[in-house]
Amino acid sequence: LPLCRCLISKAEVQGFIERCMIAVGTKPHHARSLAEVLVEGDHRGHYSHGLNRMDMYVKDIQTKICEKDGEPVVEKETAATALVDGKNLLGPVVGNFCMNLAIKKAKDVGIGWVVARGSNHYGIAGYYAMQALKENMIGMSFTNTSPLVVPTRGKECTLGTNPISVAAPGENNDSFVLDMATSAVALGKVELHERRGDPIPEGWGCDAQGKLSTDPKKVLSGGGLVPIGGSEATGGYKGYGLGMMVEVFCGILAGAQYSNNIRTWKVTDRVANLGQCFVAINPQNFAPGFNQRMSDLMSIQRGMEPADPDRPVLAAGDPERTNMKKCDEMGGIPYHINVVKYMNECAEKVGVSPLLPCDNLISN
Repeated sequence: LPLCRCLISKAEVQGFIERCMIAVGTKPHHARSLAEVLVEGDHRGHYSHGLNRMDMYVKDIQTKICEKDGEPVVEKETAATALVDGKNLLGPVVGNFCMNLAIKKAKDVGIGWVVARGSNHYGIAGYYAMQALKENMIGMSFTNTSPLVVPTRGKECTLGTNPISVAAPGENNDSFVLDMATSAVALGKVELHERRGDPIPEGWGCDAQGKLSTDPKKVLSGGGLVPIGGSEATGGYKGYGLGMMVEVFCGILAGAQYSNNIRTWKVTDRVANLGQCFVAINPQNFAPGFNQRMSDLMSIQRGMEPADPDRPVLAAGDPERTNMKKCDEMGGIPYHINVVKYMNECAEKVGVSPLLPCDNLISN
């Protein structure tokens, strides 16, 4: 059967998320920050981090586990660095505040390195790294997360999916945008396979004994995700090392929660107090011609003859660009009808109207 999808314009999704967040008491400009990050996630094709997650943020504000009033505060700073207290506000509010500060510092002194504590789930890491591209700078962002990853040789989840994002500008708005978890896959992918009753590929997760497993149920109940690289034999310890590196820049540097001190995923019994890191680097403080070399570097990769003629060699950020182009040509983002219906139900519960439109159906 063709998959039933519902085409909704970016502006409609943006407005809908804002209305839902404002309905539970979020400040309008905070609601806008969150909606922009979520819509960008969907537009780029990362549905696990978009509208799909809105109910989580609504609940965070409703249950007061996340603050709705106040603004992030700079606790300590130098010309190039800052420590920010996110005041337990929504992650995107903290993220935008920190990235703007990092960019401002990079304009002044060539680099800005800002870490935050007291933050919350902030959506896709790439969103913040990409803010630097608008100023023709390199951007980086990292966050720690609830422990979902089992370290190499271990049996217990003691690290988050701890994403890394680096965005670097080329010429003519072309750019390199790396945005990746340091786990082999995101938890959502394992959940999808479980829902469909499919096994998962070897190297995604392990069971409660720390042994690699292709059974999503074992991974989700008592097991965990494994680092990039899978088992020790295939280089999983490298992914484990990268996950630890992210923690150094986040929980440890910021004095936030870290490792298995962070609350369990989806168990919001206490404040998250996540650690996050935002960096902006101004290439003009280094060798001239950065953008040209960056474009050349990407064209060397993209221009080579691929192993499979139907699958060209890409640079990080290319699949997302293709997805955005497709959405823009269709005039909206194609959402699974079930997601739209579920979010409309959430909206009705908090008294929001108008709801997301369900009339523009496409089958693909």
